[in-house]
Amino acid sequence: MTKVVLITGGSSGIGKAIGEFLTEKGYKVYGTSRNPQNVTKALPFTLVALDVTNSESIKNCISEILKIENRIDVLINNAGVGITGAIEETPMEEIRKAFSTNLYGPIEITNAVLPTMRAQKSGHIVNVTSIAGYMGLPYRGIYSATKAALEITTEAYRMELHQFNINMSNIAPGDFATNIAAGRYHSPLLKDSPYHDQYKDTLKMMDEHVDGGMNPTEMAKAVFSIIENPSPKVRYRVGAFMQKFSIVLKKVLPSKMYESLIMSHYNLK
Repeated sequence: MTKVVLITGGSSGIGKAIGEFLTEKGYKVYGTSRNPQNVTKALPFTLVALDVTNSESIKNCISEILKIENRIDVLINNAGVGITGAIEETPMEEIRKAFSTNLYGPIEITNAVLPTMRAQKSGHIVNVTSIAGYMGLPYRGIYSATKAALEITTEAYRMELHQFNINMSNIAPGDFATNIAAGRYHSPLLKDSPYHDQYKDTLKMMDEHVDGGMNPTEMAKAVFSIIENPSPKVRYRVGAFMQKFSIVLKKVLPSKMYESLIMSHYNLK
């Protein structure tokens, strides 16, 4: 039986790489985009319209796939948005939008597929979080918070879904060479802001990290190994050695020492 996979945010970046790789491996893949008609480059899998912040859009997306396939075996919650800025200067409207896309959206679409997976007595859900979700990063605090919340939500979901033979895992990427920098919300770099110099330098560093990031295919390979595993772990991390090692350091170092390391990395004084 060919397994059916739904990937949110499948038209570019990590989602596109996962969709292409899983298609090669024999899965029937449906990716999503808010505007599939605007995607001009041919993909080896089907794109379905989906806005993860819109309940009606979520309902229509799931119904469309079930009408064709009558099942959904794997859900990969990959759609997300970046957001940067000093927390004090980040508009509350943009903070709410980030949580709506990065946390509330995955929860709502997960809940939409659960009745089908429960009826199948099987299913696997993979939430794409971020290594940034393991620590509060300066000028990325809201993004870190959204991904940390999804990590913790997954822990609870897993235990609740265990009785139904439905697996759920987190996979936290580090920096990957995608277009996320172009699509993220940036709080304005205000000339008279007390944060101006630090924020400007941090923005430049963040963009350099993404430009020099790993190939998204590495994430696709990791996702494939997770969904092929009948007993997956709670969390996985994919990224450069120092990015993953930073999580270990946070566990073992005194909190103020770890904070000093982060501030030194970002040249904050």
